[in-house]
Amino acid sequence: MPVLLRSAGRVLGPLVLALMPLLAACTSEQPPAPPPADPGPVEVDAARDELAALAAAAQDRHLVAQYVYSQPDQPDRTIVFTSANDGSWRVDVPGGALGGTVDVSMAATADGLFQCALPSAGHAESASCVRLGDRDDAIPRRSDPRVQHPLTDWLDVLTDRRAPLAVSPATAPEGVTGTCYSVDSTSASLNAPLDVGIYCYDRDGTPTGVRTGAGTLRLAAAPGPAPATVQLAGPVVADREPLETAAPPTPDPSDSPGAGTS
Repeated sequence: MPVLLRSAGRVLGPLVLALMPLLAACTSEQPPAPPPADPGPVEVDAARDELAALAAAAQDRHLVAQYVYSQPDQPDRTIVFTSANDGSWRVDVPGGALGGTVDVSMAATADGLFQCALPSAGHAESASCVRLGDRDDAIPRRSDPRVQHPLTDWLDVLTDRRAPLAVSPATAPEGVTGTCYSVDSTSASLNAPLDVGIYCYDRDGTPTGVRTGAGTLRLAAAPGPAPATVQLAGPVVADREPLETAAPPTPDPSDSPGAGTS
C-alpha cells in the first residue's frame, strides 16, 4: 500500500503543477465587478419636486395677506397682497414709485394689468390707475416695484420643471416660518427667470417669506379670506403715464425762469 501511494503521488504531483497556471488564467479572465450604481442627486430632485408642489398650491391659494418688506438702509414697509377667488390679484406697495415718495398698487384683472397711484407724500391727488397692458403682459421695467413677483408670476417658474433652476433645502431667514428652499439659476443668460434667493411656504401653499437681492418679504400675520375679485384702487385714466420707480431728476436751478437775471 505505501508503494501505491508513493506511485500515485508521483503521478498526481506533476498533474497538479500543470493545472495551476490554467486555473489562474481562468480566474484572471473573470469580468470585473460592475461599479456601484450612482444614486444620483436624490435630495436635489426631491427638493425641486417639493418646491414645485408648494408653488402649485400657492397658485391655488386665495387670500388676503400682509407682508413686512425689508430692504437694506430703508424702513420696513407693509405690503398687502390679495389673491381673489377669480384669479385676479392686487399688491399694494408703499413707496413703490418715484424714489419711495408715492404709494402704488399693482393689479391684474380680467380687464388687464394696471398700476394705480395712491394718495401719498408725493401724490396729493386721489387714487387713479393706468392700464399697462393685457393681464399676462410684463410690467415695464422702469415701473416695476418687483416685490409682487414672488407672489404672482414667479410661481409659474417654480412649478415649471423645464425652468433652469437649482433647488436645495434651506434654513428659514430670521422671522420667517415654513419650509424653505434655496433657488438658483443654472442659466448663463443675464435675464434669469426669477431672482435667486430663498423661498418659503406653509404646508397649505401660503407664501411665508422670500429673501432675494431686492429685499425680504415676511408674512406678518395669519392670512384672511379672499374676496370674489379684486377692485382697482381708483378709476382708470388715459391722460397719465405710468409712474416710474426711480426718483425724478432734481430740477436744475439754471432752468428756472428767473435764473441768471437780477
